[in-house]
Amino acid sequence: MVAAIGADSQLQGYDAIIDLTRRLNAMHASPRGTQEATRGILRSLFPPWLPGAFAVMFSRPMPGLSCQLNAWATWLTCQWLMGECEVNDVEIDGGQVGKGHGVLVKRCRYLEEAGCASICINSCKVPTQEFFARDMGLPLEMKPNYEDFSCQFSFGKTPPPEAEDPAFATPCFQQCPTARRAPGTAAAGVAAAGAAAGAAPVGERCHKIQL
Repeated sequence: MVAAIGADSQLQGYDAIIDLTRRLNAMHASPRGTQEATRGILRSLFPPWLPGAFAVMFSRPMPGLSCQLNAWATWLTCQWLMGECEVNDVEIDGGQVGKGHGVLVKRCRYLEEAGCASICINSCKVPTQEFFARDMGLPLEMKPNYEDFSCQFSFGKTPPPEAEDPAFATPCFQQCPTARRAPGTAAAGVAAAGAAAGAAPVGERCHKIQL
């Protein structure tokens, strides 16, 4: 991530990850730029040959096993980033139930700490789905819940078009650090009402989420 941004964070630990993520989200002129940069970061975590080899040797001939392997790998390696997770059964393409094809993130630490729906979409959901589909040869749908900050990973399920995905219609969170809410605007009024009611999302679609 430091290489993609061109500078390191002055913070330490998890705070540094959130700081770098926010800077990555802000430095690109379009959400697509952030998504492509994040997918590049994901690719950099593996030897260049590994994703393509996995697609050929596992995803295509053994899709069910591949889904289970990736679900367990996510559970094993990503709890430090996302928080407590559990492997579960989910619906996959064709309407079947994929045994052990899912990972439920009970309350995503990454989303909660970032406090920004666009970071969830542009720096996690979209690039991760594309990484698995295009690089690992495996469809993945990620369904964040912006009410309780949980997220359901479903390996083996193709995500819906962005225009039909409810995650892309979410408004800015009340605590969003990049929300465009000036005093006296309608959005500011909604934000104040949402804050008073304890609601997380406020206003119209997050300005950094584009279809």
